[in-house]
Amino acid sequence: MQQADLIVYNIGQLVTCASPDGPKRGDQMRDVGIVENGAFAAADGRFSAVGSTARILNDHNADNKIDAGGRVVCPGFVDPHTHIVYAGDRLNEFEMKIKGAEYLDILAAGGGIISTVRATRAASEEELVEQALTRLDKMLACGTTACEIKTGYGLDTGTELKMLRVIEELDKQHPMDIVPTFLAAHAVPPEFKDDANGYVDLICDEMLPQAWEWYQASHFEAKGIPFYCDVFTERNAFDLHQMRRLLETAASFGFGIKAHVDQFTNLGGSRLGIELNAASIDHLDAISDDEIGMLADSNTIGIVIPTENFNAGKTQFAPARKLIDAGCAVALSTDYNPGSAPCPSMPMAMAISCRYQKLLPAEALNAATINAAHAIGLGKIYGSIELGKRAFWLLCEADDYRQIAHEFGYSKLYPTSPDAFGTQ
Repeated sequence: MQQADLIVYNIGQLVTCASPDGPKRGDQMRDVGIVENGAFAAADGRFSAVGSTARILNDHNADNKIDAGGRVVCPGFVDPHTHIVYAGDRLNEFEMKIKGAEYLDILAAGGGIISTVRATRAASEEELVEQALTRLDKMLACGTTACEIKTGYGLDTGTELKMLRVIEELDKQHPMDIVPTFLAAHAVPPEFKDDANGYVDLICDEMLPQAWEWYQASHFEAKGIPFYCDVFTERNAFDLHQMRRLLETAASFGFGIKAHVDQFTNLGGSRLGIELNAASIDHLDAISDDEIGMLADSNTIGIVIPTENFNAGKTQFAPARKLIDAGCAVALSTDYNPGSAPCPSMPMAMAISCRYQKLLPAEALNAATINAAHAIGLGKIYGSIELGKRAFWLLCEADDYRQIAHEFGYSKLYPTSPDAFGTQ
């Protein structure tokens, strides 16, 4: 009999989301890998056996055993696109949007990202850590056990580096695992209002080298966690030429690359991101049919973000149904941020995607777990309940996994990390 640190048994539906060959596509998205009356064992912080309750209890022993009581167990959610390190709030803009103001109009008037930049520049590292830890706690309570966090509310070298240090401190203090992304190209700062190319020069010549130097000395590099560079390609932000220069410069240092594209208008950002072999292209509301075909033929993952559309009261969403039917690898995110998507809940993002983007619950769950993990370079160790992967899992107050997306507004989940039972 094999000794484990933990055994969880009598699981009504053990929803593995298993996908040993990479992110799921097409018909695979409708298969969540259910083991009825399942169980798993974990040792040294990783899943060591997965199967039926009878087999696991017969072959394994552990000091810690949990009877799941016939409930659902699934992988912890992975949120592949967040902006949770910031100061201040944007509650006044919430009211402006209700009255009909458009986001790009708010941004052009010095609101939006720029208002958060002012508050974040003024905040101390300690204040930013304290506030972001509270947001991570909210995400964890909603079942998210790993996430990506972007910079992008500094827009100057000192504050962008301050945000990176905050992200590293969050990863050290919080049980969730974090992937850092450098998004100095989030908006053009006031100092460069009429000189966007000059700001791109600053990013390429000063910020990216210093950010890469930070990463090489950080514990992320020591842990083998990737470091990404992102750019917001949109009207009143950065154009295709600037996007190419920023991402090619970042790639020359060793950054993985990502891109905010097609959120409001199609400028060709999806095409360029795919050509540059981006790990993901995110938003995709205005992606073209030709670009959908390109995405399906690529290794790039398309991240859709229905929470932003919902928050803005929109009736048009990224064509996630078309993306999946075309064979694209699709992931789902909350985009948790102070303005356009103040949402910590992946189950809520799943609920919206099912209703407005016509994803089946299985497709939404795979998009929120295994595909989301691949979108941030963690697909080999997170996002599914498979042998050798980190033992992050959720005990759900449900007897059918479809309830997670069906019963919106309340999801009682019990997230558990490998450290919960003294493992590493």
